Amino acid sequence: MGRRSEPKLTSRERLNRGLHYTAVGPVDITRGVVGITAHSAESAAGAIKRRARDAREMREELTKEAEAVKQVVAELPQLLEEARKSQHRRRRRLFVFGFLGLAGVGGAIAFVIARRSSAPEPSPLPPSVEVSPKI
Repeated sequence: MGRRSEPKLTSRERLNRGLHYTAVGPVDITRGVVGITAHSAESAAGAIKRRARDAREMREELTKEAEAVKQVVAELPQLLEEARKSQHRRRRRLFVFGFLGLAGVGGAIAFVIARRSSAPEPSPLPPSVEVSPKI
């Protein structure tokens, strides 16, 4: 296997190759930096747009809630007046439900007493089978 002989470069060719690689290195670096910067700027702009859209949606939602609160506050005097009128009915209703509750509790107590009294008394006679096991 012989040694391959490469053609020798002339001085002009060496100078051109050196200048070419010297010029290409910084150009590649510059292109890379510009690309990264452009991507970062695009990403930041997208994030700003997203935040602005979220803020706009939140503002619209808060506006709707504020309108609902205003409506409720406007109806509040009418509701208070109705509550004052229905207070008499509430007392009567409370009395009826209280009476029904007491009747239910009384029925439960009567049921428990009746059930206990119907339970058979234990036999006074000793058991016919021996309780303790034999070893």
